Amino acid sequence: MRNLQLSLNQTQKIRLQTALEKLESLSSKSNSNSCVTVADSIPIYEDGILKGHGTSDRKGELVATVCGVVERINKLIYVRTLRSRYKPETGDIVIGRVIEVAPKRWKLEGLFAVERGWNRSFEELSNVYSGERKSAPGSTASPPMRRRTAVDELNMRSIFTENDLVCAEVRSSQNDGSLQLQARSQKYGKLEKGQLLMIDPYLVKRRKQHFHHLEQYGIDLILGCNGFVWVGEHVEARDTIVVNDSEQLAKKSGGTSMDLDEQVENHTPPETRQNICRIANAIRVLSALGFNVILEVITETVKLSNTMNLDIHEMLGSEFYVLVAEKEAERRSSLSKRKK
Repeated sequence: MRNLQLSLNQTQKIRLQTALEKLESLSSKSNSNSCVTVADSIPIYEDGILKGHGTSDRKGELVATVCGVVERINKLIYVRTLRSRYKPETGDIVIGRVIEVAPKRWKLEGLFAVERGWNRSFEELSNVYSGERKSAPGSTASPPMRRRTAVDELNMRSIFTENDLVCAEVRSSQNDGSLQLQARSQKYGKLEKGQLLMIDPYLVKRRKQHFHHLEQYGIDLILGCNGFVWVGEHVEARDTIVVNDSEQLAKKSGGTSMDLDEQVENHTPPETRQNICRIANAIRVLSALGFNVILEVITETVKLSNTMNLDIHEMLGSEFYVLVAEKEAERRSSLSKRKK
């Protein structure tokens, strides 16, 4: 709940404090044996353990040097901090903005919301899916990639240009602190018709699925591991993202009719825009309260606003923050009871 400034009346303050205390007690019960603060002793159950990050040997006793949760992997013991900077890992889904079209690559900036030492990355032309060849029908394998030519390099701006928002996957990290990205399938690429949100990266947990299609709202939701979240109109996967010269000339020669077609295609219905804003405000509320931003909690928050018939701007009011905190406390309490 850092940087949360709300004008709460006395009743709302009591309700919010009660909900947060309940959440804290549920969290402490579930992690009673693993939560530590600075200088706390970490129990050792076997010999030959390896001291990892956040631990130190003090007079033969293993103590914690940071606040967090004790994690054990075989004989390795380390402390995972609760609030930490984003550390890129291979396979992470991230979102960034193109600042330069360089030879055979695009340079992205502002990739990470907190870790400013990793705010430069690049995406090579050879690592971008072009869609020229398709996989066999019914196959889930990614389409094969062809070798890029000088013509592809000349047409790089037809794929991504300056100020474009791009969703990609972390391929590797470089010694200078930059990252190498890749977009080898149709689910990656340029993001349009939506909102970009910046939240603390530790609120986005690594999961098997970071791409979500909310069918009931017609919305695509991308939870970037770097703390960038995209909420936009649902877009069907396209066969190609590379436009050749002949197609560009055909569009230019189409005249006014082509322009009208493009305007119709780029139009976003008002209902979809409202859904985008409603889901974005739900994420803002969850982020301000310090709750994990996961699909289940987001949808429950949106349903709560619809049930109460709240306008989009009313979701950022003090009362709704309190209601969301109480709802999350009830959800976690029911989950803990089910486990028992």
